[in-house]
Amino acid sequence: MHRALEVIAPKATIVEAAMYMRERRIGSLLAGSPDAAGRIAHNSGIVTETDLIRKALTKGIDPSCPTADQIMTSPLLTIAADRPMLDASHLMEMNQARYLCVSQESTIVGIISMRDLARYFVDSEGGPIRDLDNVYRPLSVLMQMTMETIASERTVLEAAQRMTEKRIGSLLVLEAGGMVGIVTETDLVRKVIASHLPARSTSVGAVMNAPLIQIDINCTVREASRLMAEKRVRHLVVTEENKVVGLLSLRDLVKMVSVRDKPRFLHDR
Repeated sequence: MHRALEVIAPKATIVEAAMYMRERRIGSLLAGSPDAAGRIAHNSGIVTETDLIRKALTKGIDPSCPTADQIMTSPLLTIAADRPMLDASHLMEMNQARYLCVSQESTIVGIISMRDLARYFVDSEGGPIRDLDNVYRPLSVLMQMTMETIASERTVLEAAQRMTEKRIGSLLVLEAGGMVGIVTETDLVRKVIASHLPARSTSVGAVMNAPLIQIDINCTVREASRLMAEKRVRHLVVTEENKVVGLLSLRDLVKMVSVRDKPRFLHDR
């Protein structure tokens, strides 16, 4: 877990939250008041990129008006520090969350992300991800073949609304009939909200990431995880003979682990 907690005041504006995320290159902030030892209580909240998109940007709210405590998720989703990583993956998957706070004696002592889980399971010497090493073209097992798209001339507001409706974190961007880029929740937070750009008139093409970061379908899961870490992205376009055939996300990697172990987790609960 990450022990250095990133915290913002509950009354900070969402623009300030977005700017903080951009500066630190992070996707979440705890909203609360740390005690003298820097500890955060359970009754605090968390503001994520998803909160900024779904609870503010999609509603056309002026980013300088709402405060963190108005859009934060509270109470915090927590897990005890002595619980196994598999339990953390289940809690994230069941709650559609990318971050999980680690608790000890009624205070928050750390935070773990979907990226941390993916890296842990991919690098583990055994387990379901390592089992895929013997599967022919394992990325074809994990990737999503149904890909949501948006035209580059559409607005950021429309992109945010589409992501919210589909409960996804990215859209592939089309231009002249071809896929030219990807726009993610991170792009909308760091390039739009943090820069106070108008969501109703800013085009998707102006904030998308291009060119697409691709990986061949014949690569291993470990290669995909390392490429995501190297490029600091959560999505990769999967290609076969230079043709896009799917989209792979960090969530896809962790979901594979959760599905295999879910019976044990539910039984233990």
